[in-house]
Amino acid sequence: MTASAWGAPTPAAASPGGYQAGSAIRALQLNDLLEIEKQAAQILPKGGFGYIAGGAGDEWTLRENRAAFERRQIMPRVLTGKGPVDLRTEILGTSIASPVVICPMGGQGLAHVTAEAGMAMGAAAGNTIMTLSTVSTLSMEQVASASSAPKWFQLYLQKDEGVNRELLRRAKAAGYEAIVLTVDSTATGNREADARNQFVFPFPFGNLVSKGTGGDVHALNAAFALKINPKSVEFVIKESGLPVIVKGISSPDDALLAISAGAAAIQVSNHGGRQLDGSPATFTVLPTVAKAVARKVPIIFDSGIRRGQDVFKALASGADIVGLGRPAYYGLALGGWRGVQSVLELLNKELSMVMQLAGTQTVDEAKRTGLV
Repeated sequence: MTASAWGAPTPAAASPGGYQAGSAIRALQLNDLLEIEKQAAQILPKGGFGYIAGGAGDEWTLRENRAAFERRQIMPRVLTGKGPVDLRTEILGTSIASPVVICPMGGQGLAHVTAEAGMAMGAAAGNTIMTLSTVSTLSMEQVASASSAPKWFQLYLQKDEGVNRELLRRAKAAGYEAIVLTVDSTATGNREADARNQFVFPFPFGNLVSKGTGGDVHALNAAFALKINPKSVEFVIKESGLPVIVKGISSPDDALLAISAGAAAIQVSNHGGRQLDGSPATFTVLPTVAKAVARKVPIIFDSGIRRGQDVFKALASGADIVGLGRPAYYGLALGGWRGVQSVLELLNKELSMVMQLAGTQTVDEAKRTGLV
């Protein structure tokens, strides 16, 4: 399948320093998902890489999302007689190959000419769910047609309720199975790499191109809702008629407010360290949020996942599934949909090893495991 067949853009120089998306479609030889960022940095223009990799402010929270995993350890259990490992699980009634799904990430045309269509194909090859961002390069209809695998649509709530209604109507009509309402977007984090690089998107946003935002992320952010509360969650549930996942939760109080408003799931997330610098790592707050939620609804966890050990630790701390962000983006940049598939396969391979050595045969058993 060629990029043109997907209707994907082939951007030319438009941002400072020039820009050209990758086009290779290949499996990747990966040793780990820490080195993949360095590989992607070698092929992505400085501005585009800064937008993808960067965090807010001093990037303390970005680093803490990784460091927090180092403070909890997995106890090996090697005489349980259990195995082989079964990674299969489900979320909101959808069966997936492992407890790893793809997070929403904007402007994937920065990485590859197939953009979000390539990400959707990679997720389908990995038998998992992709979440499409409001600020995608391709339209939700184009991405929906890229694969038959299940997809969720992430909504940045806009000031204009008419725009929100239209986006939700289109998502449901296109076959998206849930709405991921991002609630930590009422202000934009001070992403200083973008300012230093004078970064602007070299293409319009596929879902909002008719709304006058073009490729200007600042104009887009100015259109975002300035306040979000439980009534916002109720609005999205009513207008979409779909399960609503509330993403961007760090506080147990916010988790309970979301559930009281009818949320079908909670996503513990700090936007990959891109919003409030100085906020705690998501792994730090996960146990407290999970205790408050008390299994009333599923918990999705993201921010900082790079190894199978991280996935296991999140499951053992209260998550039902985890969302993978930047590594999948880098996989897309390096190898298109096959690169995304390679990233998922490596992470699942590591998780299988960890579960075997921790004496857990299933995802449910991993959830019942304590950490040291």
